[in-house]
Amino acid sequence: MQIPEYADVVVVGAGNAALCSALSAAEQGASVLVVERTSRADRGGNGIFTGGFMRFAFDGIDDLRAVADLSAAEEQNLAVGQYTPEAFFVDVAEVTDYRADPDLVEALTTRSNATVRWLKSVGVRFLPALGLHPADDDGRVPMLGHAPAVEVSGGGAGLIDALYRRVDAVGLPVLYRTRATSLVTNDVGDVVGVRVRHDRTEYVIGAKAVILASGGFEASAELRARYLGSNWDLARVRGASSNTGDGIRMALDIGGQAFGNWSGCHSAPVDVNSPAFGDPNLTDAFTRRSYHLGIMVNREGRRFLDEGADFEARTYSFYGKEILQQPGQVAYQIFDAAALPHLRPEYALRQGTRIQKDTIAALADAAAINPDQLRSTVAEFNAATGDAPFDPRVKDGKSTGSLHPPKSNWATPIITPPFTAFPVTCGITFTYGGVRINSDAQVMHEDGYPVTGLFAAGEMVGGLFWGNYPTGGGVISGAVFGRTAGTHAGRLAAHSETQSSAQ
Repeated sequence: MQIPEYADVVVVGAGNAALCSALSAAEQGASVLVVERTSRADRGGNGIFTGGFMRFAFDGIDDLRAVADLSAAEEQNLAVGQYTPEAFFVDVAEVTDYRADPDLVEALTTRSNATVRWLKSVGVRFLPALGLHPADDDGRVPMLGHAPAVEVSGGGAGLIDALYRRVDAVGLPVLYRTRATSLVTNDVGDVVGVRVRHDRTEYVIGAKAVILASGGFEASAELRARYLGSNWDLARVRGASSNTGDGIRMALDIGGQAFGNWSGCHSAPVDVNSPAFGDPNLTDAFTRRSYHLGIMVNREGRRFLDEGADFEARTYSFYGKEILQQPGQVAYQIFDAAALPHLRPEYALRQGTRIQKDTIAALADAAAINPDQLRSTVAEFNAATGDAPFDPRVKDGKSTGSLHPPKSNWATPIITPPFTAFPVTCGITFTYGGVRINSDAQVMHEDGYPVTGLFAAGEMVGGLFWGNYPTGGGVISGAVFGRTAGTHAGRLAAHSETQSSAQ
């Protein structure tokens, strides 16, 4: 493979944010080169492992119709409301305890609609995310924004495949098995290229701009233990094994500003026997997100969190952390026969782990849960559920009252056999700490100014999510800031060309 000596814009990474960056830079007339450390077969970064849900601001059925493939029956049954950029902003602010950088959140929320439309224009297909919106009694599906309105056809793999088809159609070169190792700067600190290693040989590729979009550090057990804390080296990685913080380190090495929630991450309940790293053939199938329809206990048979604190779309991304703190880093989601038909489809995965018995005592014995404590926990929970009506479409207030910990919503008794336990552990998705960027996706120097020629996007951007995130927020942020980075990097390259011509 011949390594080129120059491209106007070099993009490091090959996932959602990287590809959006590359395509947007090319739209500005720049020559673009994509550098990816993995093989062609393993390309796609974390993007390929996502469910493909995309949160964006919309104003009624016309906005949904503009981006999603809707059948006549689906359109007739949808009751689409309004999800304004302001409402999106508030959702991000609330789930991050108002720590999120307001400038980044504003950029994300106000650009989300245009970005989804742009994704459609480059070949990404969207479907209405009907599975996230329970139907009314009359069959109507209200879509009001508490969960993403659309999902990519084919999930994360469909997103990555569509973007690569566009990359191939445009003719953008991608160097596989080529790992970026450091940035090249001039005498005043501007980024003017990148050093890469291919087949054990080092090369320098000159550029007018470099876009770092190579993910967080969640695939590095050493960095997880260093920054996230005790037991995080034991977590399963839900996504790519290549996200070891390369881009973050490269930016920090030249004075880029570290920013965001470095001790925090997105982590979800996953099957206890899920692989150490994401399986691209099964993508998101090991995730277990229907805990709000049952209870979750540890090996001692005790509940340890509020399963119904909010819609699972707003809690699943930090409940993995709670599981990691339990004995053996294991918990058990327990449901009765009445709840099973309502669980998400992933629970039926053939490779998944489940234990089913006719009594709670037998279930405890089979799952190696303290039997006396589990019987007591279930009995106390059932006695506290009350007679309030159950409604999964809203936070129904059907709670366990003074029980500790409470279940604040959807607290239905576990009484109908057989009883099923799904053993789960913590799966880390991406880390929240990274580098600071401005609203143009320029990397900020630790001294407070933007580093000329350096941009960043995707999960290596810090400051957007703290402790939690709203479902569908990660994929759209990668696309929004990837598109932003590519647009501004491409314009910088064009401006530099104009200046050179003028001279």
